[in-house]
Amino acid sequence: MVNEMPNDRHQRLAQFRQHLEETRKLQDDILKYGLEAAHLYFEDVDGDWLEGWGEGEEGKQNLVESLSTFLQSDDSVAVRVRKQLKNKSLQEIAVELEKCLSLSEEEEIIFAVKNVLAGNVVIGESNRESSNEIDEIELLDLAEDLVEKLTGISEEHK
Repeated sequence: MVNEMPNDRHQRLAQFRQHLEETRKLQDDILKYGLEAAHLYFEDVDGDWLEGWGEGEEGKQNLVESLSTFLQSDDSVAVRVRKQLKNKSLQEIAVELEKCLSLSEEEEIIFAVKNVLAGNVVIGESNRESSNEIDEIELLDLAEDLVEKLTGISEEHK
C-alpha cells in the first residue's frame, strides 16, 4: 500500500504536467493566431451552436408541457389514455411518454408506449368478456394511435 501512494502521486503529477503543457500550447496558439485559434480546437466554430445553447432543456420542457396539454384535451386518444392511466397524474404520464419518444426505432417507441399504458391496467374492470390477448391487442392499438399523435406533437418541437 505504501508503494501505491507514490505511484498515484506520480500519475497525478504527470497528468498535471500534461494539462499544463496543453494549456500553454492553447495560450501560445491564441497569441499566435488570435481568435482564429478556435478553429484548431473546435470543429464547428462557425455553426449555429451558440443560437441553440440551452434549447435542449427548454425544448424538452416545452414538449412535456405540450404532451400534458394534449392529454387534457378532448381528443379521443387522450380520453382513452386518461381512462387507462387514471391513477397517474397527467404530468407523470407526459414525462413517461416523452422518454418513450427519445427511442430511435418506431417499433421500440410503440412497445414502450404500450408498456406505459399497461403499467396501471386494472384487469376485470370491464363487463364484457375479455381475455389477456384481446386486452393486449387493444393496448397495442391505443399505443399505435397515441404514438401517431405524439409524433405530430414532437415534430412541432423540432
